[in-house]
Amino acid sequence: MNNVRTVSDTKRTFYNLHTRPINTIYRRVVEELMVEMHLLSVNADFSYNPIYALGVVTTFDRFMQGYQPEQDQTSIFNAIIQAVEQDPQRYRQDAARLQAVAQILPAKDLIAWFSQTTQLDQDADLQAQLQAIAHNPNFKYSRLFAIGLFSLLELADSELVKDDQQRNEALKAIAQGLHLSEDKLTKDLELYRSNLDKMAQALIVMADMLAADRKKRDQRQKQASTPVAPPSTND
Repeated sequence: MNNVRTVSDTKRTFYNLHTRPINTIYRRVVEELMVEMHLLSVNADFSYNPIYALGVVTTFDRFMQGYQPEQDQTSIFNAIIQAVEQDPQRYRQDAARLQAVAQILPAKDLIAWFSQTTQLDQDADLQAQLQAIAHNPNFKYSRLFAIGLFSLLELADSELVKDDQQRNEALKAIAQGLHLSEDKLTKDLELYRSNLDKMAQALIVMADMLAADRKKRDQRQKQASTPVAPPSTND
């Protein structure tokens, strides 16, 4: 008997947990993230790690930025994680822990650490995870893991990730150290950055449309409340 959960099972769980409608522009983001996480969770080679968790948290927070009503963001995030039978608190806590590490390390130290040329006494659990990844020929790489790595670089030095040469050199060193495909890592992050730009543009267009809509509505209300002058009569 096959008891592997299906994508439909995961989606059903999500919509049972978060019952409010999701704004159209964000629905695709939510469902794509949920499906991606589902497919990883049922893969025999996949195992949870904090870098992956940071990738999930970063993806959600970046692409759901500006979501209204704002209080629904927590409910949506929790429902996504619970729908793939994981603990939302664990994701948030691991992501916050890694973000704190990246913010205090110079980028060159972080790159050396992640490329396994130097071991740092910063986070014993992360150190063990990095070694496990580097020595696991069956490590299940994912786009979300790549985003987690990129987020750490961005936190350590936001200017470095904007410079094509420096960013590519850093990603090459990390890919070699962790035995990842440099080509996959680079392509996934190019697509991620491109999608962030597209989402930002879509939100600007949406804000402009809402502002224009408000302006028309205000004008109609103003016209409706303006008293009509009675017609003049000529004796």
